[in-house]
Amino acid sequence: MRERITFIQKQGDSIEPTTLKIKGGVLNGPEIQAAREDRLTIAIDELPTVLQALLGTAHELHIRYVSSQPYEAITPLLARLPPGFHLFYTPARQADATSPVLCLALNQVFGNVQCENPEESFTTLPRDRFSHSAAYQFYQQSVDLSPLIELAKEKLCSSSKDQSCAARADRLTDASSLDISYDAISHAVKLTATWPYQKQEVHATSRPQTRTEVGVLNSDRPGHLEPHELGISGLLTVLGQDKKPSATMFAFASRHRDAESSFSADFLEPTGLHPTLKLKLESSKPPTEDAYCSPHAYFTLPKTIFADRHQLSDDLFLASKNLTSLRYISQPVDLEAPEYVEKRWGSSLLLELSPPEHEKSESWTAQVPLHLRYLSPAKGGYADIQVPYPAVFWACAAEEGTKFPNNPFEKANLGYDGLFGPRTVFWHVEPRPTFGSRLSNVIKVPVLDTNKAEWVSGGTGLAVLLGFAWNMWKLFGVLSKSGYRNQPSRAAEVVKAKKNQ
Repeated sequence: MRERITFIQKQGDSIEPTTLKIKGGVLNGPEIQAAREDRLTIAIDELPTVLQALLGTAHELHIRYVSSQPYEAITPLLARLPPGFHLFYTPARQADATSPVLCLALNQVFGNVQCENPEESFTTLPRDRFSHSAAYQFYQQSVDLSPLIELAKEKLCSSSKDQSCAARADRLTDASSLDISYDAISHAVKLTATWPYQKQEVHATSRPQTRTEVGVLNSDRPGHLEPHELGISGLLTVLGQDKKPSATMFAFASRHRDAESSFSADFLEPTGLHPTLKLKLESSKPPTEDAYCSPHAYFTLPKTIFADRHQLSDDLFLASKNLTSLRYISQPVDLEAPEYVEKRWGSSLLLELSPPEHEKSESWTAQVPLHLRYLSPAKGGYADIQVPYPAVFWACAAEEGTKFPNNPFEKANLGYDGLFGPRTVFWHVEPRPTFGSRLSNVIKVPVLDTNKAEWVSGGTGLAVLLGFAWNMWKLFGVLSKSGYRNQPSRAAEVVKAKKNQ
């Protein structure tokens, strides 16, 4: 088992090495402004038997949880996803895709995860373009981290003398992101939690039978840095091995960069049953002039709302909304089914945006047409649905021959990265909510009022009965005046008229 704890500051920040005190496998330091990332790497044979059996059904499994609270991301922790619970999965055997084992395990670890098995509840990802995509995708807007926290306390803290272990597990509720990754090649599970850029105390404790590495780092730009590389410098120490921290400096290629701009998202009023999401971007200028770049928005839409791929295939319509094209949408998307009969989690789509062509950078908007499904009846006649913010980024092509090997902070299997080539660099735009403090929008949807539903069936039956009675009354009135036998047919009248001629 290996553990890595990293405090990352912005460029220009620094910490005096003498302020870091190491004693008895414990590192203490001052309070600093930094982001924090904790990564625990566990070999599969160190896991409980139940988890070993579960992972035996997967060729790869990647869970990405992103907080709905806005946060500031700093270099090199820049990769973003829409807020919520994301899962990317490739079964070891195709038969595993129809098994409920994975969904049952997810419910035990993350509370109420609404899935039955990957074949019915997940959507498939395209694997014909680039081989680094998983086979299935699942998304849910919120999950309960409490069972995971209790499991971490039971399995990781029970044999530890560190009193702060349980407190660290409880802090997962404040994390901006939580990643759990496994692949059959490495035979290891990586758990990574990230906390946003804020004031926090430098503290770390080693645990028995665990190699714990601690770094206090900041982004740097040495003179030899290539355009596609990021520089890092700072202090590193291995608890229980080093007596004092040692200086370090290194660089690595990264596919995720900071566009140094922001965006917001809200629905045009009135929303109706066909709401339009307006994206307002702070800057229309590409993040780099050395490569071709185009802005994109990646959506994970719950099954309560969807986009119509036929509507988004009209070039003139797209141009009127400052959209270039629909690059991808998951299939199938039933345009008519109500929400309560849909088994799949929803749909994902990738839209290329069309910024205005101006020499100067300026704010601009793009509009995304969406459609609501019919929802289950509810008290009061209205139901609220949450629509998460998309991930917005500029996709830029790196120079020919540029390679992006794995780096210490790389994050892959994000859903959209598999839709681009391996030389694509993602310049992320920071989401900032227009109202409130959550990266989601609320729509109030009219539904059948359960308090009045009993009148619907009775009223419908009464209307049908009255209509039938009115028709019978009219027919009886006609028959009572002239009788059925005395009514000559129209055809007979026509024949008689022709004979008289």
